[in-house]
Amino acid sequence: MQERFVETAQQLEEFTRMVADSPWLAVDTEFLRERTYFPQLCLIQVANDEVAAAIDPMAIADLAPLQALLMNPRIEKVFHAARQDMEIFLNAWNTLPQPLFDTQPAAALLGLGDQVGYGKLIQQVLKTELPKDHSRTDWSRRPLDKAQLRYALDDVIYLGRAYLKMKSQLEKMHRLTWLEAEFASLADPQTYALEPMEMWKKVKGRQHLKGVKLAVLQALAAWREQQALAKNLPRRWILKDDVLLELARRSPKTIPELERIRGIDGGFLRKNGEAVLKRIQQAQQLPKHQWPKDKRPAARPDPEQEAVLDLLGAALRLIAHEAGLSPQVIASRKDLLALLNGENHTPLLQGWRKSLAGQPLGELLAGQRQLSMEQGKITFR
Repeated sequence: MQERFVETAQQLEEFTRMVADSPWLAVDTEFLRERTYFPQLCLIQVANDEVAAAIDPMAIADLAPLQALLMNPRIEKVFHAARQDMEIFLNAWNTLPQPLFDTQPAAALLGLGDQVGYGKLIQQVLKTELPKDHSRTDWSRRPLDKAQLRYALDDVIYLGRAYLKMKSQLEKMHRLTWLEAEFASLADPQTYALEPMEMWKKVKGRQHLKGVKLAVLQALAAWREQQALAKNLPRRWILKDDVLLELARRSPKTIPELERIRGIDGGFLRKNGEAVLKRIQQAQQLPKHQWPKDKRPAARPDPEQEAVLDLLGAALRLIAHEAGLSPQVIASRKDLLALLNGENHTPLLQGWRKSLAGQPLGELLAGQRQLSMEQGKITFR
């Protein structure tokens, strides 16, 4: 395995030419987002089965050769837990690499656990323990030392080896197609679309508000999101969640009233006071049918429903055992309750989960299948 640290345009051109005919490339990124809204891209690692490179985007102004490489539709791009990497590429290039393969959902279909971490995946698939010494590294600091580069390159060298083994196993199990819808979603820019008017749903403590106060929270959370995006600052640097909640509760009408809310300082008042009061006033004037509704937890199942859920759970465990999967990878008890309640948008009725378990469990509910005891064992047919 050749290893390279790429920090000039010439080195980048040379590396991309070397790997341009690869059928697949393992890809990872290192970034920081503690002080910014958008992740600050600090390092990009790329490898095939012959060469691995750590590419320094902080030193190379034009990453066009790398962009062309990662957007090449003839090359499968391999990630682990791809979502954050996808957000970074979408922000940088306004497009996404595809086709792609994500080893995290693939691991679930191999019975290796749901949401498995990279280190554990490599230990399970390749029987190799990777060091964790640099998991909290500030990747924006230069120069990077040899140990940091070793850690970064291992992320793609072993990822590529795990991918080859996992893909082969999935093909033998006829499960590779099960992942197509999930991978297509990861490569769809709409998956990462920002909806400021939906950001109130992420505010901790919102469940204590209702009615017009939720409308105020929605308006303020949207305003905060727009400010954070425009200034490229973390949301909490604009307004913390507890301040948003207090503003929604008290809904101040004047600057002196706003000033009395803990967490609002003089600088914020001068720059944003009038804008915040305007958002509050606009939210309070909304007609009732436009107020947002926080989805309350479903009512606790009654004893009869609990019994049916236990029945579904038993059937699910049999299905999972036969498929060599953990039941939790297929469905949670919440998903089973959604199925029982006739909800159509549960994950249990989407993609591979539907054919494997959703449809058979639905047939159990309809009386078309049954659980029975045979020679001391439960069967599902």
